[in-house]
Amino acid sequence: MEATRELEAEEAVKKTLDAGPAADEQALVIRVPSTPLPAPAPKAPPRRIVNKGPILLLYGPPGVGKTSIAQSLARALGRPFQRISLGGIRDEAEIRGHRRTYVGSAPGNIVQALRKAGRPDPVILLDEIDKVSQSNYHGDPAAALLEVLDPEQNWSFTDHYINVPIDLSQVLFIATANTLDTISGPLLDRCEILRLPGYTQTDKLRIAKTYLVPKQVKANGLDAERCQIEEDALKRMIKGWTREAGVRSLERVIGAVVRTKAVEWSESRDAASLGYSAVVKEEHLEPILGSQIFDEEERDRTARRGVVYGLVVMGDGDGGILPVESAVLPGSGMLRLSGSLGDVIKESAGLALSWVKAHAFELGLTTAPTIDPLKVPEPIDVHLHLPAGAQKKDGPSAGVAMICAFVSLLSGLKVPSTIAMTGEITLRGAVTAVGGVKEKVLGAHRAGIKRVILPARNRRDIFGVGVAGEELGEEVKKEMEFIFVERVEEALAAAFADSDDDVERRDLVLQWTRNAARQVESRL
Repeated sequence: MEATRELEAEEAVKKTLDAGPAADEQALVIRVPSTPLPAPAPKAPPRRIVNKGPILLLYGPPGVGKTSIAQSLARALGRPFQRISLGGIRDEAEIRGHRRTYVGSAPGNIVQALRKAGRPDPVILLDEIDKVSQSNYHGDPAAALLEVLDPEQNWSFTDHYINVPIDLSQVLFIATANTLDTISGPLLDRCEILRLPGYTQTDKLRIAKTYLVPKQVKANGLDAERCQIEEDALKRMIKGWTREAGVRSLERVIGAVVRTKAVEWSESRDAASLGYSAVVKEEHLEPILGSQIFDEEERDRTARRGVVYGLVVMGDGDGGILPVESAVLPGSGMLRLSGSLGDVIKESAGLALSWVKAHAFELGLTTAPTIDPLKVPEPIDVHLHLPAGAQKKDGPSAGVAMICAFVSLLSGLKVPSTIAMTGEITLRGAVTAVGGVKEKVLGAHRAGIKRVILPARNRRDIFGVGVAGEELGEEVKKEMEFIFVERVEEALAAAFADSDDDVERRDLVLQWTRNAARQVESRL
């Protein structure tokens, strides 16, 4: 039996071996395709994705929160925050770094900020970029910033000290500035400009109540129960001791009040007989802060002949009003100017006087079209003065105010002191657009101006769609009246409409301005 089984097993193995090669060949014939497969294509190198993030430029008056916005943005993104102060930098090596051959060489501020952050994607604030020094024998720092702020180049930024390409494409750069006039054009072209106007009084009150007061109370070792400033007292601080676009001066004033309360509370603990009141009322401010810096009587300005209020933007970016004063004195028909005026504003004054002379007969200032109002009936000189002579003044935005001042001086009509105006003129009498309208309007609102005369082309700055129209706030728009003019005649009609002096002459001026405006519209 066992032998039989072994024979059967050997025969089965033999049959399998004999059929195996044929089956394998048949299988190979079935699996092998008739045409050869194409060779695999070589893999292309992966494309490098460069993160072209925006370069933000926040510009506006001091104290409006440009640095605070950058810090809040870094916290919201969960990134480290580093600040680089560019004010007064005059050496290109501050940006690119020093070469190692120099004694005391070190990396540039950009590389040092990356080292401190410890990550390749921090938020870096380039503070005061408008105060970078111009080109000199040390190099041009502004030109060195072009590579840093260019998304097409900063992925391979090379520091002279490190001498290795550094990727800055993941860094979020935020620059701040008070003005755009001193920033080079190529540098501005690489930035997305975000304008931050000043705060209204309502905004300042809200910021003081929710942020500034608690901050100062905590900084001076008190709590909310031991120091409480009433809302009327805060309003008095805003109006009487601060008049600015931001809130820095307001924070200093609040800090002075809180420190006084901290001293009183400390003394009351030492002497139990002394009573302590935690509430700060309006009548407590003058003993602490002294007399008001900005008097409320300034708002009750009286209208005067030859005096008109214009709108200006200060050197720090803050807006305000500036009286344009004119006076008549014996002379030979000349125009005298004073007040540290620049070339542009001097030309505006001469242009305004020429327009008034050309239309003196229509305005009722002379009895014939060919008579010079400065020489008939008696030769006189006109003196134009802009107060605060220590401050330099220039810019193309005072033409309308100067014309109204000359007409008021020569006609005797007075422009109400609650009216302010801005706008440049042409020799044909057209009113052209100006800049800084938001800052000017906010400054006029702080000064108590009720009616503002603006060029018609600046309507979008007040009632624009989106952010352009929201920066002023509904409070300012409700409390002030805006009159938009395209011609000088319309500006004169708006300025002298409420004048109570010499009603007959006023009606003559207003009638001519209306007729002249209709004639211009019919020609157009």
